[in-house]
Amino acid sequence: MPQESPTMDPGLRELLEARHSDPFAVLGRHREGPEDVIRTLLPGARSVRIEETGAELERVADTDLFEWYGIGDHLPVHYRLTWVDAEGAEHSVIDPYTFGPRLADFDLHLFREGRHWHAYNFLGAHVHEADGETGVLFSVWAPNAERVSVVGSFNQWDGRRHPMRARGDSGVWELFVPGLHPGELYKFEIRSRVTGEVLLKSDPYGRRFEVRPDTATVIEGPCRYEWGDDDWMRDREEWEWLHAPLAAYEVHLGSWQRAEDGSFLDYRELAHRLVDYVTRMGFTHVELMPVSEHPLDASWGYQITGFYAPTSRFGDPDGFRYFVDHCHRNGIGVLLDWVPGHFPKDPHGLARFDGTGLYEHEDPRQGEHRDWGTLIFNYGRPEVRNFLLSSAFFWLEEFHVDGLRVDAVASMLYLDYSRGADDWVPNLYGGRENLEAIDFMRELNRVVHERHPGALVIAEESTSWPQVTRPPYVGGLGFSMKWNMGWMNDTLEYMALDPIFRHYNHDHLTFGLIYAFTENFVLPFSHDEVVHGKGAMVAKMPGDEWQKFANLRLLYTYMYAYPGKKLLFMGNEIGQWEEWGEERGLRWEVLQHGFHNGLQSLVADLNRVHREEPALFRHDFSEEGFAWIDCHDADQSTLSFLRYDGGRLVVGAFNFTPVPRAPFRLGVPRGGHYRELINSDSAFYGGSDLGNAGGVTASEAPWMGHPYSITLTLPPLAGIILRPSDSQ
Repeated sequence: MPQESPTMDPGLRELLEARHSDPFAVLGRHREGPEDVIRTLLPGARSVRIEETGAELERVADTDLFEWYGIGDHLPVHYRLTWVDAEGAEHSVIDPYTFGPRLADFDLHLFREGRHWHAYNFLGAHVHEADGETGVLFSVWAPNAERVSVVGSFNQWDGRRHPMRARGDSGVWELFVPGLHPGELYKFEIRSRVTGEVLLKSDPYGRRFEVRPDTATVIEGPCRYEWGDDDWMRDREEWEWLHAPLAAYEVHLGSWQRAEDGSFLDYRELAHRLVDYVTRMGFTHVELMPVSEHPLDASWGYQITGFYAPTSRFGDPDGFRYFVDHCHRNGIGVLLDWVPGHFPKDPHGLARFDGTGLYEHEDPRQGEHRDWGTLIFNYGRPEVRNFLLSSAFFWLEEFHVDGLRVDAVASMLYLDYSRGADDWVPNLYGGRENLEAIDFMRELNRVVHERHPGALVIAEESTSWPQVTRPPYVGGLGFSMKWNMGWMNDTLEYMALDPIFRHYNHDHLTFGLIYAFTENFVLPFSHDEVVHGKGAMVAKMPGDEWQKFANLRLLYTYMYAYPGKKLLFMGNEIGQWEEWGEERGLRWEVLQHGFHNGLQSLVADLNRVHREEPALFRHDFSEEGFAWIDCHDADQSTLSFLRYDGGRLVVGAFNFTPVPRAPFRLGVPRGGHYRELINSDSAFYGGSDLGNAGGVTASEAPWMGHPYSITLTLPPLAGIILRPSDSQ
C-alpha cells in the first residue's frame, strides 16, 4: 500500500525537498516485501498510469509523488509512464530511473587521476543508447553538491523532475534520459552541500550554447560532418615546422568583415571570404582570437564560459568544422587562441560551480585576477587539469585545428603576477613560481606533441622565463614557439621616435639578436598593440602621411627579413588609421587610397618572398642562419645582415632615416649579380621609387670582413632585400 505521508520516510522527504543525493534509491521500481513499488515524481501531473498495463499510480497526499504497489513480474524492465498535465495534455515517457549506471568505472578513474585526455567523450550531454532505448546521457563533475538535477526545455526547468545519480566518490553525477533529442536546451541545477544554495549552471563540457545573452547549453548530436582535409592532416604529421615558412594573419572573426546590415557573417561565409583574402595575401596560417563561447563581446573571446563549444554568434559547430576544413583544402593552417589561464565570474559559468571554489582556488590570493576580474584555475586539482587538457585535445581532434596559442602564460607562471606584496601565497618552497601551473604546461605540451605531431602550442609569454620552448626533459616548458614580446616592444618604441633621435637608440634594434636564438620565437604585431589608446600601427609612426607609411613599410620589411616566424593582426596590412574595435568591421574603404593599397601590396609581396626564399625561414631559430653585415652604423641609423640556408643567401639592408644613403657600400660573401627582391620604397608600394634598377653587381673589393662588396642606393625610410642570382 502507498505511504500515508512522505514525512514518514526521510528518503521521501529529502526527495520532495530536492535534497536527495541518491534518487535511484527511491524512484523507479523496487521490491518492498512481497510487492513491487513503482514511484515517480512528476510536478504538475494530474494523473499517471503505467502504459503497458493501464494501472494508475496513486498520488501521495499533498505531493507530486505517485506510487503503484503490486506484482510487476509481467512488466518490462523499462516500462513507460503516461501522465496528464494540468492542461489536460498527455505525455508518455520511459522511466529514466529504471536504468543502471552508464559511465565506465575506468573513465571515472582516469578522470580523477587527471589522465583522461578525452573526458569530453563521457562528461557533458551525449546521445546514447541504453538497452535498446535512445536518449541523452548527462554527466557533470560537482563533488560538493548535495543534489544535482538536469533541467531544461523538456522538463519546464524543474529541478525536481530529473535528479541525477552520484557515482561514488568520483564527484561525478549522471542520468540517462530516454527519448530526448539534439536541440533541447539544458543546464544543471546544483544544490550545494556546503552552503545549501541552489545554483543554475551551464554545462562545463557543453558543445553548443544559445546565442548570447541567453546562456543555456544545447544538446548537440553526434558529429556527422564529412571532412575533406585528409591530405592536409596526413602532411601535417610530417611537417617540419621548425624549418618551414610561417606567416600568420591574426583575425577576430566578429570584426574582420561584417554583413551589409552590420550583422555577423557566419562561419561558412567567413571561410570563403577569409580564405580568398589570405590566399591572395600569401599568409600561411590564420590565427583566430578565441572562438570558444563567451558571453561578452567586449572580452574579444578571452573570458570563456564554453571551453568545448565554438561560439554560436557565427553558427553551429559544423559551421566551424567547415571553416577549418575549407582553410585546409586551400592550403591554409588554422591556429586558435586558447585561454587556460582564467575564466569569468558569470553566475552560469564555472565560478563556484558547486558552491565551492571547485575550478578555482578558494583563497582569492590564489584564485582571482584582480586586474581582469576573473578567476584562476586550480592547476593542482587533477580534475581541473583534466578539464583543460581534454579541452586542448577537443579542439585539435574534433575541429582539426593546427595549433593552440596559449594566452597569458606569464600570469600562469607567477603566483605574484600583478599582485601586491601581501596579496599572494608562496609555493611550498617559499618561491613565487606556480609549480602546479608549470607541471600542467609541461604535461600539455608533452601529450599534444606526442599524440598530434605537427600541431603547434605557442606561448604568449612576456617575461624572461628560461627555456619556454625547450623540452621538459631538459627543464623547459615544452612549447613549440613563444611570442617575442621583447623584440616587439623594443622595435615599436624605436619606430615611434622621430628619425633625428633614432641614432641615440640604435641598441633597440640590435639588442634582440643577443637572445634571438635562445627560444623559438614568433615576431608578433598583434591586436594588443592597436587597442586601449596605443594607436593603430600607422598612427604610431612619426612624420607626415608619406613618412608614416614609409616607416610602416620599412618596419614590415625589417620584420620579414628578421629571424622568427611572423604574425600580423588584421587591419595592420592596410594601414587602418583607427584603433581596432570589436564592434565594427575593418575600414576596408581606405584601400581606395594609394598609400593603403601600396602597403597591402607590399605585405603580399613580403609573404611571397618569405615563402619562396628558404634563407628567410629555414633557420629562424638557429645562429647558422644569420650574420650581421653591419650593426654599428648608429650615426646613419642603418642596419644590414645576411640570412643563410646552406648555399642560399639573402641580404637585408635598412635605412631608418628619411635621408637617402648613396653610395652605400656593403660587404658580401660572394660575387655576381644581386637581384632586388623587395624595395619598400618602390612606387608600386607608394614610395619615392629610389632604388637600384632591380639589382647590383658585386665587385672583388673586400669590405667589412667579406671578400666582395656591393654599392647600393639605400632609399629613405626603406628596407631592401636582395639575393645573389646564383644563390642555390
